[in-house]
Amino acid sequence: MLEIKNVSKSYDGTKKACDDVSLTINKGDLFGFVGHNGAGKTTLLKSIAGIINFDDGEIIVDGFSVKKDPLKVKSVISYIPDNPDIYESLTGLQYLEFIADVFKIDTAERKREIDHYATLFEILDVLGNPISSYSHGMKQKLVIISALIHKPKLFLLDEPFVGLDPKASFQLKEIFKKLCDQGTAIFFSTHVLEVVEKLCNKVAIIKQGKIVAQGNTQEIILNKSLEKIFMEIASES
Repeated sequence: MLEIKNVSKSYDGTKKACDDVSLTINKGDLFGFVGHNGAGKTTLLKSIAGIINFDDGEIIVDGFSVKKDPLKVKSVISYIPDNPDIYESLTGLQYLEFIADVFKIDTAERKREIDHYATLFEILDVLGNPISSYSHGMKQKLVIISALIHKPKLFLLDEPFVGLDPKASFQLKEIFKKLCDQGTAIFFSTHVLEVVEKLCNKVAIIKQGKIVAQGNTQEIILNKSLEKIFMEIASES
């Protein structure tokens, strides 16, 4: 589903934010991506989504090249950044309708999906309000719904649990599991190592732009916790 082949990216021409990164995310994978601040997580996610250019390597999504076929890639993915940046002059419903229009979702299906997820995340009653009146958590729920309604083959999420209340976090985890059971691939970054340890079948750890560990989660942690593994790697020179 997602092949990242020897990808490198530098913002200043010297220091590499991503340094020869290679990862494979298969259909049905729930893949956690962890690393310290500035390690290169967001850079890689934005490169996959086609938001920023990368210098070397190749990224293939569902058989399409991010560089050669960017529109085809965008048609099968959803990307949620770490800070929702959405049109605050619109109402929540207008924003979701806009997203549904972009992905050409028919009227009956979009209503069904919007009603379902807005009810699940408990924001149905505020969809008529301007987004400017929403809290950070409500905005996060809105962008999650917008990412779900067109049923992408690949989810890219940067710190998706930040700002969510415990109930919404639980619902999102359950949605992740269901989607992966149906063959969707999910690749997300987080600082909440416990979530990765309990939720993800695969994990990668990035340090100073380089992947320093990757594989099946239980094989990576063995008899330790992911937090302990991460701290051991972080302390290495």
